[in-house]
Amino acid sequence: MSSEAEIRKRKIYHVTLVGFVVNLVLSLLKLAAGLLGRSGAMIADAVHSLSDLATDVVVIAFARISAKPRDPGHDYGHGKYETLATIIISLALGLVGAGILIDSIERIRIVLDGGMLPRPGAVALVAAAVSIVVKELLYRYTVRVGRQIQSPSVVANAWHHRSDAMSSLGTLAGIGCAYFLGAKWRIADPVAALIVAVFIFKIAFDLIRTGIGELLEQSLPAETEEEILRIVQADPEVHDPHNLRTRRIGSIIAIEVHVRMAGDMSVAHSHELTVAIERRLRARFGEGTLVAIHVEPIK
Repeated sequence: MSSEAEIRKRKIYHVTLVGFVVNLVLSLLKLAAGLLGRSGAMIADAVHSLSDLATDVVVIAFARISAKPRDPGHDYGHGKYETLATIIISLALGLVGAGILIDSIERIRIVLDGGMLPRPGAVALVAAAVSIVVKELLYRYTVRVGRQIQSPSVVANAWHHRSDAMSSLGTLAGIGCAYFLGAKWRIADPVAALIVAVFIFKIAFDLIRTGIGELLEQSLPAETEEEILRIVQADPEVHDPHNLRTRRIGSIIAIEVHVRMAGDMSVAHSHELTVAIERRLRARFGEGTLVAIHVEPIK
């Protein structure tokens, strides 16, 4: 394994382990606050935080696999395992959203049928506020590292942290209304949770769409491909780049392109030009970038 891949793997392990410890402590505190404060919303929020522990485990497991170098059975490396981890996390997000949605609808029905939701205790209110602050900080830390090392699974896990913060925000609004405004406002708790569930579904949909696009060999964005073509033909001896093919493999990208050069050019010189192209592309998109260049003579 290259030193760059090893450093990247360690960063993934570190940021995910930090998240795991925070989620574990926060889940236990929220569960205790929900039980002591008689808040079903806070107990549901604690369960949501527990789901983050599962996605942390997924990221750690798949980071080890995706960091492996290429072997005879994986000519392009193991980067797609990280994409698979992103999809698993997205599905987990969707399930969490579904759970919150179902629970909120059931509690709304209780109120509409003439029932009354219990008044939560102040400890649940404090726990919700603490959860929002802690999970938002964890989101910002995790997403910054994920973007720095170009890890889609770490970024997806960061959004799982933010979905927990959003869930706690809804919980805080609902508990606050129920605690301060009286029994008739207790329906605000499940209504806020329902809105949060919609946001979580949106995040999960965007993440899974990106992950499936990578698994189905979706090309890089048009603006990225245009930049690649500009880099390829930066040398005046390189002409007419065409048949460009691009795709993402986990944290790296693969580029295939045809170029035309003078027909009487020596093989050695054309090789120097292609090596220079590869060097420029890797300087822009990372040392792990896979580049294949086919040279054709100018007719």
